[in-house]
Amino acid sequence: MESVQTLSSPSEWRDYYALTKPRVMSLVVFTGLCGLLAAPGHINPVLGFTAVLCIALGAGGAGALNQWWEADLDARMKRTAKRPLPLGRMPRANARDFGVALSVASVLIMDVAVNTISAVILAISILYYAIVYTIWLKPRTPQNIVIGGGAGAFPPLIGWIAVTGHITWMPVLLFAIIFMWTPPHFWALALFVQSDYAKAGVPMMPVVKGQAVTRRQILAYAVVLFLVSLAPWWAGGTGAIYGIAALVLSGLFVALCLPVAVRRAGEGDRMKPEKRLFGYSVLYLFALFTALVADRLILGPGLVA
Repeated sequence: MESVQTLSSPSEWRDYYALTKPRVMSLVVFTGLCGLLAAPGHINPVLGFTAVLCIALGAGGAGALNQWWEADLDARMKRTAKRPLPLGRMPRANARDFGVALSVASVLIMDVAVNTISAVILAISILYYAIVYTIWLKPRTPQNIVIGGGAGAFPPLIGWIAVTGHITWMPVLLFAIIFMWTPPHFWALALFVQSDYAKAGVPMMPVVKGQAVTRRQILAYAVVLFLVSLAPWWAGGTGAIYGIAALVLSGLFVALCLPVAVRRAGEGDRMKPEKRLFGYSVLYLFALFTALVADRLILGPGLVA
């Protein structure tokens, strides 16, 4: 196994910040905040800020633990080779301890300041990403993203429960939206970095099952996502603002998946449809959850709380 580089220079705050995977964290924090703002009822602004901060700390801790475990793997992939551990900017133990500290602090603060249920689910989300996905699923099965998608689907559920203190169908539907969004989002990325995953020995879907199967499954999950994204509207949990936005945004998602699904391997070398889909998939989630919050603020809570 290829090892990370030896320590080249003292680590600094930017290295620890990079361990938290800030790009991923921004989406996690955003969906968590949207879950909090869309939930029926009210929460003290200080407690609301604390809940979102805990979601951010938990996500950052899980990201650091992921990079600690995968340091050697990251060193073999062009996309991740410049992370702090592959560059040898800090001892691996520092990343592990940093991840554990952030994770434990986030759960304890959530429990003391907000409520126990949200703290328990936050703890589950951290363990799911750091252990179930990173250690168990990712190196063993091409279904790693499908099953592991649950890790990134928890934030709106946690945000919602931070306000209400209990689990209902509506936050579960928000969880399901992100769960179904994850496979087409990551498989679009995997298609144009397939050689990187193959070189590192990661059994991503395009590497193990081939591009044709991956492309069909991207479309299949997009169709399911289309239906699931409309479920909060059909169930009476949102109003027309969200419903129309979900219809348009999810319809466009499916439309962008069509050229990816029918495209044969080797047709061109720039992967434009795949890159277009990946870029839109990030915008999609931001836009959909923004519509959810706008619907709540303008039209009020739906019938399903």
